[in-house]
Amino acid sequence: MPISTLVIVILILVLIGAVPAWPHSRSWGYGPSGIVGVVLVVVLVLLLMGRL
Repeated sequence: MPISTLVIVILILVLIGAVPAWPHSRSWGYGPSGIVGVVLVVVLVLLLMGRL
């Protein structure tokens, strides 16, 4: 199961990086982090169901 763990770690890092905390990205809102969050939830559900 190392590939799924790697995917989850990468998605978590992307989620942290997508948070609009930098001055140039404050106008983006929560769109980028929301999309990555939904992808992370889907991957976690698939992992728990054993389909990934």
